[in-house]
Formats: sequence, structure tokens, C-alpha cells
Amino acid sequence: MTTAVSIPRTGGSGGHAAVAARGRRIVKSYGSGETRVTALDQVDVDIARGRFTAIMGPSGSGKSTLMHCLAGLDTVTSGQIWIDETEITGLKDKKLTRLRRDRIGFIFQAFNLLPTLNAIENITLPMDIAGRKPDRAWLDRVVETVGLAGRLKHRPNQLSGGQQQRVAVARALAARPEIIFGDEPTGNLDSRAGAEVLGFLRRSVDELGQTIVMVTHDAVAASYADRVLYLADGRIVDEMHQPTAEMVFERMKHFDARGRVS
Repeated sequence: MTTAVSIPRTGGSGGHAAVAARGRRIVKSYGSGETRVTALDQVDVDIARGRFTAIMGPSGSGKSTLMHCLAGLDTVTSGQIWIDETEITGLKDKKLTRLRRDRIGFIFQAFNLLPTLNAIENITLPMDIAGRKPDRAWLDRVVETVGLAGRLKHRPNQLSGGQQQRVAVARALAARPEIIFGDEPTGNLDSRAGAEVLGFLRRSVDELGQTIVMVTHDAVAASYADRVLYLADGRIVDEMHQPTAEMVFERMKHFDARGRVS
């Protein structure tokens, strides 16, 4: 479990924030007939720009499926999803691939770093592949934000797990994506390294204006967010603003072993 830290939140605004991504009547089903399983059931969701949103719920609640659909990594059975004003449902594969590359960042449990490249080469790799030159001032700011200035020439095997995940965070931030999606980004880290990475994600929202959506099962990790969405049975059943670990933990106790709300 991640170590609890009190994090001041200065990102976002007191009023209605602009929407970075939204979904309407999202349905995601697998199989057909009697074997049909509905992972997402008529979900409506707005993701505020410049804010940190956590998605929580029991195993099988649909939280990772929702994130994958919002990020264009999975298709929906029905419904519509937009990144800013671009509807991604129905986009051709080539255009969707370009949108994910240019406008979306990803952070996963697995660091997905290339062992033959050093930290800075891993950070700029997506832009190198796309033939884009990094904005040097922005790149320097990202590196400073995640605290990697002294480790840029080190390869992954010369870095700790927490440092490797910080490289992955910096890689996601470096291209200045409109939104970053993280699927259990601290799941493979010990509590200290996890707290470091979550702190850097929080700072990227507060200091860099980044939009982050993170799936997590950890109440402490969720407490770093501005808003927590709770899923059960493929639906959003509740949300919480300015959460604390204690508030999140108490809310999660109302889900039974099958993921239903008590």
C-alpha cells in the first residue's frame, strides 16, 4: 500500500472546468446470447481538463475497460467518446493511431522502457518515432518536475523501480498530450516509490496543467486525485471530490465481494 502524503491541490478551477474527454451512453459487451457479458452499461462521463481523476471499483466493475475505451485502446459496442472535440468512436485505424500518438499519453504498471536506451532516449522515443523534435524548454521542465536531471544517461537496469516509472511518466508528459491515462501506474512499486510517482503525477497537474485519468484499487493512490469515480456492475455509481485516503477506504467498504453496492 502506498504511503499517505498530504498533497495540496492547486490544479483546476473552482467553477466548471473545460472537458478534456467525454463519453455518452457507452456500452461495451463481450460475447452474445446467454454468454453475453456487459462490461460497461450506458456510461456517461466527463473528464475535466487540468484535473486528476481516479477511477475505482471492485474487480470486474469495468474500471479498466472504461479507461481503455476512453483512451481509444478498445472499441465500444455502442455510444460515443470524444477527446476534446474529436469523436474517436468510428475513427479509422490510421487516424486513431495518430490521435493516440499525438494527443494521448499512457502510463502502465509495466514500465515498457527499452533496455538499450538511456533515460532521456526512452523519454523522447515516441517523438523520435513520429519524427518530431521535442520542445527543449518543456522537456527540461518535465525532467525537473519528475526529478530525473541527474539520471538521464542511465539505462533502465541502472535505475530503481521508482526511477524507471518516473521515466515512463516523463515519457508520457514530454509530448505535451492533451490527456494521460494510467492503469495502476504504481502497481509494481513499493510504497515509497509509489508515493514518489504519485507525487510527480500530482505536480504535473498542479504545475504543468496536465490532465490525468488513473485506474487504481488503492485508496491512498486515489487520495492524490481531485475526483474519484466509483464503478460497479459496469456503471458509475458515485463520485467524490477532494478525497482523502480515509474517505475513499470507507466508500469502498460499501462494495461487497461481487462488486455490488451495499
